[in-house]
Amino acid sequence: MTGIRIELSRRERAILRAVAAGRGVLVSSCEPALTIDGCWCDHAAVHNLVEAGLIEKERQVPYGLATPAVITRAGEAALAEDPRST
Repeated sequence: MTGIRIELSRRERAILRAVAAGRGVLVSSCEPALTIDGCWCDHAAVHNLVEAGLIEKERQVPYGLATPAVITRAGEAALAEDPRST
């Protein structure tokens, strides 16, 4: 970790926890699209999490196809550092 603290919104923390629990699916496209338990997530929150490197696709898939979303080490660290994440 670079020592930079990432401030997450409540919505971003909830999405990050759901992805960590294995409940997220990312659709391969020009902009990140994520579902949690089959429901679409807030586009801006997902964009922020992907852009910050906190979540990513489990594997590369062709455009338009889905793959499980996974939390990165940076995402795990961000949740661990955040006292409001429990």
